[in-house]
Parts: sequence; C-alpha cells; structure tokens
Amino acid sequence: MTRTIFLLFALAASAIAQPKLKVLISVDMEGIAGVVTGDQLSPEGFEYQRFRDFMTKEALAAVQAAKKAGATEILVVDAHGNGQNLLIEQFPKDVRIIRSWPRRFSMVAGIDSSFDAVVFIGYHSSTNNKKGVRAHTFSSARLTRVALNDREMSEGSWNAAIAGYFGVPVVMISGDDAAVQEVRSLVGQIEGAEVKQNLGFHSANTLTPDASRELVVQKVTAGLNRVKDFKPYSPGNPVILDVSFKHYMVSEVLAYLKGVERTDSHSIRFVGKDMTEIADFMLVVTSYSLGLEP
Repeated sequence: MTRTIFLLFALAASAIAQPKLKVLISVDMEGIAGVVTGDQLSPEGFEYQRFRDFMTKEALAAVQAAKKAGATEILVVDAHGNGQNLLIEQFPKDVRIIRSWPRRFSMVAGIDSSFDAVVFIGYHSSTNNKKGVRAHTFSSARLTRVALNDREMSEGSWNAAIAGYFGVPVVMISGDDAAVQEVRSLVGQIEGAEVKQNLGFHSANTLTPDASRELVVQKVTAGLNRVKDFKPYSPGNPVILDVSFKHYMVSEVLAYLKGVERTDSHSIRFVGKDMTEIADFMLVVTSYSLGLEP
C-alpha cells in the first residue's frame, strides 16, 4: 500500500514537472533548401519526388528539435500546393498531420489558443517583395497585393496574425534570406534559419539538405527555449484587408458583395472585426471556383 501511494505521488510529481508545450509546425515548400523552380514544386516537375523527401526531412528536423525542447504535442500542417506533399509515413506516430484543402485558417489550420508556439518551415517572401525565390502571396497567378491595415503581407506575416489572434507567437521561420527578413520586419526578431540566399526569382545560393536540417534544428531549439521572449503578432482591430488581382473581373464581381469596396479596377477592400473574419473572407476569395460544384 505504501509503495502504491509512493508511485502515485511520483507520477503526479512527474506530471507537474513537465509543463505543456504544444507546437504547430506549418510547412511550405518554396523556402526549402535547393528549391528554385517549378521543377521541384509540383508533381509534374522532374525533381518533385526528391524534393518532397527534402521537404519532409526539414519538417522532421523541426519536429525532432521541438521534442528535444520539451514539446508535449505537435501538429504539422502541409501548407504547399495541393497540401499532400509531406511523406507522412516518415513522421513519429505521436505527431498529427493536416493535409489537403479547403480548411479553415489554411496554412495554420488547427490553430487555437491551446498552442504555445508556431514554427514556419520552407516559407518564401511576398508578392510585393522585389527579392526572393518564387516570391508570391497565396497565388502567383492571381494576386499582386495583399495588405492588412496598409502593411504589405507575406504568407508568413499573415499566418502570424492568425496565430496572434489566439495569443500564440511565432518563434522561428526558415526560408531564403528575403523571406526571413520580411517576416521579422513585422513580427519581430524571431529565430531565422536562412537555408538559401536569393539571387533571383528562380535562382539561389543554397545550403545542402543536410546542412539545412542542422540549421533548422538549431533555430527551432533556440526559439522554443525562449518562447516567453516572443509576443503574438497583431495587425490591430478592426482589420482592413486590401487585395489586388491580376485580372479586373474578380474585383468587379466581389464588389457586388455587401461590405466589399472596389478601390480601383483591380482591387477590393474588406473590413473585418478581427483576424478570423478576415481569414475566412480571404479563404473564400482564394479557394472558390466553379470546379468545386458537383
């Protein structure tokens, strides 16, 4: 009886000694080491299958670092292309993975206030940035500007704002130098793993996959070890969303909606009470197509 009581106290003490650390890892592909063109980014590309593996292993490096830093729960979000890029059989069985689209909050699907930190792997710079490998915001084929409260948004800063609504800070980003610098300029001096230096839209001076994974481990570990140093990012409330399209008919049709203002031939403005309302609106704008109909 005494031994049983001792064991119960020991288990209780162990639970108290290990604080919760719940981490969301959002993984894009353009910012993975070695990626420079569509040949690595889509199933039709001759290098795609190899680079799926490189993408998976960079994500795994982040997972392993998070575990060593004390993560008690990890959610990985496949946030590139069709959302079915990560080789899920390579992940530990205690990790959960979000795949495919559409889904609420898109690249940070699953985020809520129970998380303690967010990590971005393989991110790229925005459509408004003059530098960066494969620079775009959400859709290189459709959008030319995305801004919140007159601040130009990359996918990183946008997703940081969604996480920030729930009080969750971003602690680390990996990608090329332009991507890291751009997110830091808005979100703050989070840890950054520059796995390549951009030389142009389709060129880079890159680390090898092995070297990039070592750097990711180092920076994720550093970010999670000082998670309390980072603040959730907020663009402020209410949130004014400005979006510009390459084609003018999209802005014309969206302006038929109540609450949407057409600010010029290619642009609209929508005001939301908070970031969740803005994110939901943008999800419809970027996801809806006639092809979704049965």
